[in-house]
Amino acid sequence: MRKPQAEESSRELKKLALGALVGLGGTVLAVGLWLSGALEPFELKTWDVRARLLARPGPATGEVALILLDQNSLDWAADTLGLPWPWPRETYAAVTRFCQRAGARALAFDVLYTEASSYGVYDDESFGDAAAEFGRVVASVFLSDQSGSAEAWPEELPRPELELRPELQLGRSPERSLPAVPRPRGFLETLTFSRATFPIPELARNARILANVNLTRAADTDGIYRRAPLFGLFADAVLPTLGAGTYLAANPEVRSLGLGPKTATVGGRAIPLDRAGRALLRYRGPLDVYRPLAAAAVMQSELQIQAGETPTIDPETLRGKYVLFGFSAPGLFDLRSSPVSGTYPGVGVHATLLDNLLSGDFMRDVPIWLTVLVILVLAVGAGIASVRTSGAARSVLLYVVVLAIPLALSLGGYALGRWLPLLVVEIGAVLTLVSGGVVNYATEGRQKRYIKSAFRQYLSPTVIEQLIAHPERLKLGGERRDLSIFFSDLQGFTSISEVLTPEELTALLNDYLSAMTDIIQEEGGTIDKYEGDAIIAFWNAPLEQTDHGLRAVRAALRCQKRLAELRPAFRERAGKDLLMRVGLNSGPAVVGNMGSHTRFDYTMLGDAVNLAARLEGINKQFRTYTMISAATREAMAEAFPTRELARVAVVGKSKPVVVYEPLLPEEHAARLPLLEAYAPALAAFYAGRFAEAEDLFARTAAQDPPAAAYVEKCRELQAHPPEGSWDGVWVMTSK
Repeated sequence: MRKPQAEESSRELKKLALGALVGLGGTVLAVGLWLSGALEPFELKTWDVRARLLARPGPATGEVALILLDQNSLDWAADTLGLPWPWPRETYAAVTRFCQRAGARALAFDVLYTEASSYGVYDDESFGDAAAEFGRVVASVFLSDQSGSAEAWPEELPRPELELRPELQLGRSPERSLPAVPRPRGFLETLTFSRATFPIPELARNARILANVNLTRAADTDGIYRRAPLFGLFADAVLPTLGAGTYLAANPEVRSLGLGPKTATVGGRAIPLDRAGRALLRYRGPLDVYRPLAAAAVMQSELQIQAGETPTIDPETLRGKYVLFGFSAPGLFDLRSSPVSGTYPGVGVHATLLDNLLSGDFMRDVPIWLTVLVILVLAVGAGIASVRTSGAARSVLLYVVVLAIPLALSLGGYALGRWLPLLVVEIGAVLTLVSGGVVNYATEGRQKRYIKSAFRQYLSPTVIEQLIAHPERLKLGGERRDLSIFFSDLQGFTSISEVLTPEELTALLNDYLSAMTDIIQEEGGTIDKYEGDAIIAFWNAPLEQTDHGLRAVRAALRCQKRLAELRPAFRERAGKDLLMRVGLNSGPAVVGNMGSHTRFDYTMLGDAVNLAARLEGINKQFRTYTMISAATREAMAEAFPTRELARVAVVGKSKPVVVYEPLLPEEHAARLPLLEAYAPALAAFYAGRFAEAEDLFARTAAQDPPAAAYVEKCRELQAHPPEGSWDGVWVMTSK
């Protein structure tokens, strides 16, 4: 491998290693904050945003229906039926009969009927009879450690049939059943309760399932219900949560719940569990997604059917549905906080669990190891990018892209049913980017600042950026490139300098050079050097420019136009007009850093360079101010109109070159008659008909300086005819 390539490879490897080290540091810091729990309150809020943005109905959302006792229902019962709160149990019996009549798969009451009805025993018995007749009613039990009169299973109630079975691997048959209440271990301890509040016996004995409705332990630290357990344990019995109990009531053949270290199975449906034995819920959106029915409307419909009238609600609305009854009236105190709403009826949490169970799309936590891997990959990538990125615009773009990746991953993860922590990934990226920026500023930045300060006086910004990107180029050496080369000089500058003070001359020259340099650099040119009033520049190095010829000619014409605009002001300061001669040539040259080992310039060498310098001087002979070679004319693809000036043989060159005068389109149009007269005169000159050529050139000599120059040349050739055959070449005798 060549030495420059080896140095470049070594430098790149160092950058990669440094960026990776910065990324590793950012990962360690972010993961440390995450595992300490410091980020949890903020991460939970980001989850709620995702849940609200991406909440959609699931495959089984339409199978779940809600009946809500809302404020309107309370008002209707009080105004129409004269019923104060609490309602008699007969009203719930009417709801039960309507659901049975409709063909609902099951009916669950998220209501604690713990006291005997004030309307008498018949009222409770009516509700119990309706539940028994339906056969698929779920009644609520409140499990707790702080409240509840029962510390053992009531003797008058049958024990639940549901049992737990261990599963070492999903899909394997159970080897043995766990005892009804296994010795608390792992998350089972958090699901075990010491006290319970049961419903009235009339309902408890006739309900198909008794289900736990206490979700207090399921709430996160901020009181929002993002998760829910599938069951609770009390007095050697397994009580499903209300949502799971509704499924079990409709599917009596399911009598066991498979339990593994990370999953549970209900009726062959797998449910992922966290370390506390809770399922991560996928909320479907506001409760309206279940199209809740008002309890008053359901009761009224049942009464209307019994009276032979058309019901307000068609019973077919609930056919085949899993129905949950709950409270949404604010005064009934069963409102919770959920990711999708700050006031969410508690029955909605149970409905969401049932919906997820039926749809088979519970959310899953991304494993810790995978989260750490994501942070590491992103942080290392960000670290490498940050130490390799320079410039404010690129740095901002890097920040935008890197910080958008965790957001995209978290949203994509949600869509795929995964909770990928957002905040820790973002913090890992931010820490890495900031650290990378600091490291870059302290190492690469110092070198870049040195290069900019040292070379901004001499090189174009593009060259400086190249040197910043490749500082190894700050050494002697060059490369062969096709360049378009620009030489300019002020006409009669010596006489101008004689009438101005040094201070005035310096100010004038600086203003002139600044105006010309701005245009050259706007066109992508590289300033080689200034020699007094002369400007030397080139295109196609160090950056490759396929249109370098066009850029060079356009820069020359723009410079001439700008100088014409500045000429009146310069005349007032210098006492005479400033006129600039420009020579352009395109061809191969060696370009690079040349000089001594301690001092060098980014410059160019070669015959093409020498020819450009000669063309600048030849302008004097033709009394023109911009001259280009045939090579430059070809390189610019004739983008600008030109006129052929001559075939010239410059000093030091035996092979003649054809030279042209480029013109702006508007200038070409204005001078078209002169140019049309010039062409036949030049043809006569090439043919050696000097008398004819003189006559033709003389017709426009007063208006066209090149024609005047040719008049003198024709007279000279007539006085001293050329020896040998005439080839039409104008031989230059001076530089």
